[in-house]
Amino acid sequence: MKKKLLSLLFSGLLALSAQAETDAVQPKVLRYAFPVAETNFDPSQINDLYSRTITGAIFEALYRYDHLARPVQIKPLIAAAMPEVSPDSRQFTIKIQPGIYFADDPAFKGKKRELTAADFVYMYKRFADPALKSPGWSSMEEAGVIGLLALRKQGLANKKPFDYDQEIEGLRALDRYTLQIKLEQSRPRLLEKILTGSDLYGPLAREVVEHYGAKVGEHPVGTGPFKLAAWRRSSQIVLEKNPDYRERYYDAEALPGDAEGLALQSRFKGRRIPMIDRIEVAIIEEAQPRWLSFLNGEKDFAERVPAEFISQAMPNGHVAPNLAKKGIQGFRTLAPDAAITVYNMEDPVIGGMEPAKIALRRAVGLAIDVQREIRLARRGQAVQAQSPLVPHTTGYDAEFKSEIGDYDLARAKALLDLYGYVDQDGDGWRDQPDGSPLILVRKTQPDSVNRQLDELWQKNLTALGIKIEIQTAKWPENMKSVRGGKFMIWGVGSSASDPDGQGSLQRLYGPSIGGQNLARFRLPAYDKLYDQLSMLPDGPEREALFLEAKRLATVYSPYKQHVHRIITDLAQPWLIGYRRALFWQDWWQYVDIDESKRPGR
Repeated sequence: MKKKLLSLLFSGLLALSAQAETDAVQPKVLRYAFPVAETNFDPSQINDLYSRTITGAIFEALYRYDHLARPVQIKPLIAAAMPEVSPDSRQFTIKIQPGIYFADDPAFKGKKRELTAADFVYMYKRFADPALKSPGWSSMEEAGVIGLLALRKQGLANKKPFDYDQEIEGLRALDRYTLQIKLEQSRPRLLEKILTGSDLYGPLAREVVEHYGAKVGEHPVGTGPFKLAAWRRSSQIVLEKNPDYRERYYDAEALPGDAEGLALQSRFKGRRIPMIDRIEVAIIEEAQPRWLSFLNGEKDFAERVPAEFISQAMPNGHVAPNLAKKGIQGFRTLAPDAAITVYNMEDPVIGGMEPAKIALRRAVGLAIDVQREIRLARRGQAVQAQSPLVPHTTGYDAEFKSEIGDYDLARAKALLDLYGYVDQDGDGWRDQPDGSPLILVRKTQPDSVNRQLDELWQKNLTALGIKIEIQTAKWPENMKSVRGGKFMIWGVGSSASDPDGQGSLQRLYGPSIGGQNLARFRLPAYDKLYDQLSMLPDGPEREALFLEAKRLATVYSPYKQHVHRIITDLAQPWLIGYRRALFWQDWWQYVDIDESKRPGR
């Protein structure tokens, strides 16, 4: 009997030992869901937030934002140091670190591929390639790299493949590890515009582009902490830790007085990153199943808790007691973003610069009850927008007020009456001044929030006496149509990619049509003002131009700015170290997973 008991005890100890060993090597997996499908993973081809969230983990730019610092601070990432900048801010010389390698890929034919300055030259040129029709070209054109626009025009004129081998004065690899950028005009904020942001400005090796051709967007290969492991389009995206990633350590630095940031700094400083092994992202467009997947513990993170579940998640800005008991963490942030309505300025009904068309857009804007939108559709998770500028950026003023923030149905009706938008055939609906029917068409997406917004649009425009039709399609399809100018009205969210408010104003900049300027708005006076903003250093003179830009945006109304969203995120107790990023998408390398805290572990 004694031997039997000893045998059982020994077997039990072996089982416990085996379990402990299994737990020790258990991969750390982050699971959560996107509410919108991705498009592709070629940085030169993307403009949407969710694709950029993926590319931000795979690629690496020259510089990065410190994960903890608020206000934000920029630090080297690929670069060896901050750039050497000429006194007139027209020449930037950047040394990059040697010994940084791309993730292994068949395109490299079994050889380790080191990142060099030439890879950045190639990356920036890809934005200029006319064949790619990059939505990011407008930002590159605005930077004014000497020779880049001429190279693009040459490609357009010759109708031949873009000449990536042709040297230009403004983009040069002075040696293997030194990049030099020269500009036509002074650009004091070039660092934050095109040198920082791994989601868009991390190099994709030329060999990879040539190996995969038109399908390169399905094969992102960068130098970053993660690599794409699996992808089922619009269904699931899986990333795994890059096994060849160089030694990098958690070095984020919070500023004095930031208790939350300092606690994270103390906990993680010196830890090698990334700390997790795998990320599994599901695409769940409907809010309810996305919310339930988090409540059931199937997802570790609820990014942007759907508005209809805010009262269950964080009533009055605090984690609900039943969730707090489970250790669930809540994060609430006024985002540097805007929810806007885009009017197609080339559309014969809603577009145009004639006084009657301007009056129509302004009247529609005045008829939209944004406060009701905030209360009902957004469940209080937003603040009224007053201009194109967004929180946390230069030029934004929380005290600024304009017509954009007004709800005034009587004034809207008076505007339409004044310019001849009246009921001419007696059917109860307003007609166009020439007597033809006035019907507005709004594109939308098939999710619960957009359905509520559509109902509000129907109610508001019916009160104004205007017919409206709703066309429903998935977000990527709508974006494709809008970018091609095949739409009348669309509602979309937009997030700032850097702390300079001028990025938001690019939505009205003529040369950005086909990219950020979704409204296809053209106004020479605005373009001149925008160019001046690019060259001026921050200060009172630049602030005065921001104010004039806000005025022009209000007068011509190519967009209706609705709200700046308050983003609420929730994390399970086993997700450690999360802090919402402001202008950057890469944060996965800065969090840890305590697998022992998962239910059943």
